[in-house]
Parts: sequence; structure tokens; C-alpha cells
Amino acid sequence: MKNKTYEMIAKRAAMALAGSRIVNLGIGIPTLVADYLDDDAVCLHTENGLLGVTKVDADQIDPNLVNAGKLPVGEGIGSSFFHSADSFGMIRGGHVDVAVLGALQVDQCGRIANWAVPGQSILGVGGAMDLLAGAKSVIVTMTHTAKNGASKLVKECNYPLSGRRNADLIITDLAVFAVKEESLHLIELMPDVDLEHVQNKTEADFTVDLAGD
Repeated sequence: MKNKTYEMIAKRAAMALAGSRIVNLGIGIPTLVADYLDDDAVCLHTENGLLGVTKVDADQIDPNLVNAGKLPVGEGIGSSFFHSADSFGMIRGGHVDVAVLGALQVDQCGRIANWAVPGQSILGVGGAMDLLAGAKSVIVTMTHTAKNGASKLVKECNYPLSGRRNADLIITDLAVFAVKEESLHLIELMPDVDLEHVQNKTEADFTVDLAGD
């Protein structure tokens, strides 16, 4: 899972998380965010029933402690365990402050498709729909383009939407976008990336809101 591109995206997402917050990390790139958090006030949540998730060293892995993606995790001081139904009750009840999700596509309104590719078998939708409905803020972490080079920031998703709610922040390996009034605003370029490159790799319409412009 780990590579420099994913780690860069995860590190930037961690920079957006600070203070006393309950944060759910989705499957894929979001799971790496735990490696870069340096604020002990951030409390990580996983929908299979653990609050107080931490990263874990290879020599301290407990096979009974895993996140929703079945990856090994650690337990922080004061962590708690509960039934997955209670965990989803936390999500649906609005008790998760931030959800960090991966995505297959994001449209130019900020809506997310992240659970199914037409014609391919899937394991299930997971908690994405619940998190989109219940989390107070949503951050998307994904590569800017698919393996075939197609933009993942599109005018309209051709994969099934995970919900009608928009993301608040989108972080890719090329840029960072804020979603304001159902439109994309480019607020940051990743290191060694210029605006023209982002424009060439982005199908969706967006407004340039870079500092200094």
C-alpha cells in the first residue's frame, strides 16, 4: 500500500487535522494518515468498533486488533471497544467530526463515488454512505488520475454516487481543492506541480484560488 505518492497525500491530509476531533479514516490512502498525525487530541475512530486507534509497530501487532480494512492497528490510552452497530450509531448520530475517505471519482460539485465500478464485483459499500451523511466534515484523499490516465475529478461521475453530500476538501497528488457552494476551488499546488499541469489533468471545472493570485 505505501508508496511516496500515497504518503504525500496522507501527510497533507494529516496537516488538516488538529485539535480535539473524532476522525474516521477510510480504506486505502486514508489509513496512512495515522502515520503522520502529531496531535494527541485527534481521536481516531473505525467503524468496526474502536475509538482511540493508533498506528502500530510491526513487532507489536495484535492480530485481534484491526481497522475496517482489516489492517493491524494499535490502541491508545483511554481507547474503547464497542459493537459495530454502536459505531454506526456514532456516525449516523453526528458524533464523528471528520471522515477521511478515498474516492474513485469526485464531480465538480464535490460529490463522491467510491464504492462500485460498474461491471466489477464488489465486497460491499462499507461505511462510506453513512459517513457522508453523518460526519461533520469530509476530506477526500485520492490520486488525481486513474491508472489509465483519466482524470478522477470529473464534470459528472459515471460511477454510482456514495451520497448526495459534497466533500469539503479534496487532496490529490497534484493539488488541494476546497468545495465552496458546490464548486471546486483550487487552493494549493503540491510540490513541483504547476497550474497548467493541474488544468491539463482535470476534467472538472474549477476556480483558481491560490494564495497570491
